[in-house]
Amino acid sequence: MNFKRLAVLLLVALVMIAGFSLPLGAQDGGAVTIVYDQEFDNLNPMYTSMFFVGITTDLYLAPAWNFDQDLNPNAVLVTEIPSVDNGGLSEDGTVITLSLRDDITWSDGEAITAEDFLFTYDMFMADSNLVNSRYPYDQFASVEAPDDTTVVITFDDPFAPWLATVFTEVLPEHVLAPVFEDEGSLDNAAWNRDASVSSGPYVLSEWEVGSFARFDRNENYYNGTPNLDTVLIRFVPDSETLLATLLNGEAEFATFISYADVPSLEEAGFVPQIVNSGYNEQWFLNVREGLGHPSLQDIRVRQALVLAFDRFSITEDLLNGLTYPADSYWEGSPYDNPDIEAPPYDPEAAAALLDEAGWVDSDGDGIRDQEIDGELVPLNLRYITNTRQIRVDVQAVVQQSFANLGIGVELINYPSDQYFNGYAAGGPIAIGDYDIAELSTTGSFPDPNTTQFLCSEIPTDESPDGNNEIGYCNEEVDALFEQANSTTDTNARIELFHQIDQILTDDVAFVGVWYDPDLWVVDGSVENAAVNGATPYWNAAQWAVSE
Repeated sequence: MNFKRLAVLLLVALVMIAGFSLPLGAQDGGAVTIVYDQEFDNLNPMYTSMFFVGITTDLYLAPAWNFDQDLNPNAVLVTEIPSVDNGGLSEDGTVITLSLRDDITWSDGEAITAEDFLFTYDMFMADSNLVNSRYPYDQFASVEAPDDTTVVITFDDPFAPWLATVFTEVLPEHVLAPVFEDEGSLDNAAWNRDASVSSGPYVLSEWEVGSFARFDRNENYYNGTPNLDTVLIRFVPDSETLLATLLNGEAEFATFISYADVPSLEEAGFVPQIVNSGYNEQWFLNVREGLGHPSLQDIRVRQALVLAFDRFSITEDLLNGLTYPADSYWEGSPYDNPDIEAPPYDPEAAAALLDEAGWVDSDGDGIRDQEIDGELVPLNLRYITNTRQIRVDVQAVVQQSFANLGIGVELINYPSDQYFNGYAAGGPIAIGDYDIAELSTTGSFPDPNTTQFLCSEIPTDESPDGNNEIGYCNEEVDALFEQANSTTDTNARIELFHQIDQILTDDVAFVGVWYDPDLWVVDGSVENAAVNGATPYWNAAQWAVSE
């Protein structure tokens, strides 16, 4: 580990220690306001991969289990986490039995039963639903409900990532089944944007687009009365306004905070918490043939783009040196291959690779080009991201530095609710309308599994439900993922992911921009808000505000 990584991890440790010293003596009721710099695209997790939807679901959509502050599984809709010892996991790892609580209800009083679990599975797998991804439900051999409180899942082979992927959300069958019967799809169900029937501690009361979403206490919550009356989420896309909102006392909770703003927020009474969430800011280089720029099919061009990208100065200048370019999709975990280092900044080597690949400025206009099928194609790349300011700043830096190498860069920015849309809704990443896309993604954290690099997950018109929006396909990688997912021995699984990591690096399938742990700030008046990087609102029912 280098000194910069050590410094970052020490900072993480110190901030996490500080995060434990929350005040005591809460009052019943009250409200907590959270600020997001991106607005939801919808509230049905079938149709989105957006970070801010993923972290919010624990407020209104209870999972079978979530993860506590220490990333230990925490039973929610089930009575206990399945294991071999309690009979919930078969000895060979292929059968998982969920024993549901017998007192769980939706906010309208309707019982939550095994039928809701089966319905959720059916909706993910229905061809007429243009879901973001069918994974992991497409891995099931079968799922059955012997009675109202039992769900039995069978796999053909052991499925190691089940704890982080299976029934992370359960849909209300009694609300959505009539919609599916009438329309043959849930794509346009009103509940997707008006999740007014909830299984979580809070219920959506109002979503005013462009302004806020209000969640009020679920009076029928089965796991004890939530402490707060309201959790209000405000959408504040401008970073300066977001900071001012916190400093002015208009909100108690936020993430995506600049490290440079932490001192002033601490002075104002906020407690910072940094947690590993598996996220890395990264580039998607679009290798979907016919969609991405043809130059990206050449590994030498992809290598050149990485060498021409001064990520080290960006993390130093724009992120105050408090993070670093990630060299692995699994940065900061045992699954990160220790023999891999992030490629250096070397524009001369980049230029040589472009020359070697035949991308030269043949017409003297300052932009490299190449004749393809009788047509002169300029090396002009579409670089897209959302409107988050740090990403806009990175775009500007890249555009200038790439121009010095004869690479044209068109900068395109989308509002977040459009940028992160799935294939069916025409999201620009999902449909492949880009050459370089910048975003922060993670896999099945805290499990290392991801579908981002699987051949079968490349979205198409015929199969739009894929999560591989880069278009990368390597059968050896597919085989290694399949082997890793059926391997329950931790050390053996780590070694398999090290092999995957090396191939992704060699193929330039993963381009880390910076290691991106979640930085949260929580006002000192908020009790029990101990976030984690997997399900940060895991104990939202226990949040309270001091007198």
